Amino acid sequence: MKNLLIIGAKSDIAKATAREFAKEGFNLILAGRNIEEIEPFKRDIEIRYNVEVQLKNFDVLQFEKHQSFYQELSPKPDGVLVAAGIMYDQKECEKDFNKTLETINVNFTGLVSILNIIANDFEKRGKGFIIGISSVAGDRGRAKNYIYGSSKAAFSAYLSGLRNRLSKKGIKVITVKPGFVYTKMTEHMDLPKRLTATPEVVAKDIIEGFKKDKDIIYTKKIWFWIMCVIKHIPEKIFKKLDI
Repeated sequence: MKNLLIIGAKSDIAKATAREFAKEGFNLILAGRNIEEIEPFKRDIEIRYNVEVQLKNFDVLQFEKHQSFYQELSPKPDGVLVAAGIMYDQKECEKDFNKTLETINVNFTGLVSILNIIANDFEKRGKGFIIGISSVAGDRGRAKNYIYGSSKAAFSAYLSGLRNRLSKKGIKVITVKPGFVYTKMTEHMDLPKRLTATPEVVAKDIIEGFKKDKDIIYTKKIWFWIMCVIKHIPEKIFKKLDI
C-alpha cells in the first residue's frame, strides 16, 4: 500500500483530495500546524476507507525544522501533495510588508524548502510523485491580487523546473491551478457561481489528472481557456483594465 504526505492538510482542498486518494487505497500522512484539530477527520478516513492515517505537526515557516521533519517520517511517502497557502487582501499587503513577506514565505519559500528535501529523496530512490497546488492567479499579474499572484507564479515556475529535472528519473510533478474555489480562504468574497468550484470538484480533477499523467491541471477546466485569453491581451490594453 502506498503512502501520501499532505502538506497543509487542514485546508478544504487538501481534505477533499485526501478522501480521493484514500479511496484509491493510499495511507495518509497529514501534516500542518495544530494538526490534532482534525483528529475526527482522521478517524472518519480510517473507518470509511480502511487506510492508515498519521497526523504530523508541521510549520511551513520553520525552515530549520524541515529536514528533521522529513527524516523522522516512517514510512517515507511515495508521493506528496502540497496544499499549504495563504491569501491576504491586496491592499493589506501593500500597506504591511509583513503580510507581503508571509504571503511569499508560505506560498513559495517554505514550500521550496520542504520540496527540495523531498525531491532529493525521490530522485535518490528513483520513484515518487509531487502534486503542488498553485493558482491561475500566477498566470498573469493583476492589480487586484498581484502579491498573492506573484507568489503563485513563482511556485508554478519552481514546479515547472522540478518537473523538467525529475521527469528523467520517472518522477511525476503536477501543477494544479485552481480558479475560484469555495473555501475558508474565500468565504468573504462574492464569487461568480459558474466559475467557482467546490473543494470536492478540485479534488476529483486532481485525482483524474494524476491517473492520466497530466503535467498541469486547471480546475475548473474552463480556466484554461479563460487564462489563455487573459495571458494574450496586449499589455497596452491590459494595463487599462480593472481586473
